[in-house]
Amino acid sequence: MNEINQTVEFLKNNGFENAQFGIVLGTGLGKLVDEIEIVTELDYAEIPNFPLATVESHQGKLIFGTLQGKTVIAMQGRFHYYEGYSAQEITFPIRVMKYLGVETLIVSNAAGAINLNFKKGEVMLITDHINLLPENPLRGKNNEAWGPRFPDMSKPYHPKLIELARNYANSNQINLHEGVYVSVQGPNLETPAEYRYLKVIGADAVGMSTVPEVIAANHMNMKVCAFSVLTDECDPDNLQEINIADILENAAHAEPILIELTKAILNN
Repeated sequence: MNEINQTVEFLKNNGFENAQFGIVLGTGLGKLVDEIEIVTELDYAEIPNFPLATVESHQGKLIFGTLQGKTVIAMQGRFHYYEGYSAQEITFPIRVMKYLGVETLIVSNAAGAINLNFKKGEVMLITDHINLLPENPLRGKNNEAWGPRFPDMSKPYHPKLIELARNYANSNQINLHEGVYVSVQGPNLETPAEYRYLKVIGADAVGMSTVPEVIAANHMNMKVCAFSVLTDECDPDNLQEINIADILENAAHAEPILIELTKAILNN
């Protein structure tokens, strides 16, 4: 708690205050920042107690400004379990955002399409998730100031935000899928047998992030909306090799849709 207070105080002294929305930008999805009227920005390395982004495609900047007339804090790059961070370290920025005023969190990620009706370059609205990470951000002694010991997760993604995104997509001819996201440890991609398993347990898309942040946000009574940009097709019977360059290219293809959907949520 002392570390969070120290970080919050530092950020307030640097102009981060009274934010309404928090935005977490995943792999290859940093261009939303170009839409923000930036008031101030800091490298993660400048912020006390903040982890450092070690993934090449993550810029590692915390940005404060306005978007669609709303005050936002945007993470241009996130943290992952496979980087060696604990679930508590991964979610540290979400806790900080809450203390800076954020009530609604918008999360994005790059993910593989397990549902074979979904294609790379498309976007999935996350309606539920499965946590296959080996750690939970709520493990350990609970801080009652943050939330209850056993928080409810029956609606981890806020129904009104889901409805808002769905209605906007329908009204604007956007092909927006809906489905279940599963978070795995990584950093390797999955084997054919693992893709079959993930499909059997109910996943539509797979990635290596998002769920810890969503758990922490729900613990602190924040509203959450999340999107997956589908960067590869995970057909175990026709699995193609993929590399990070392909993932970034497919994420860039879908990024304008993600930006449009994010702005639509901020408008309401």
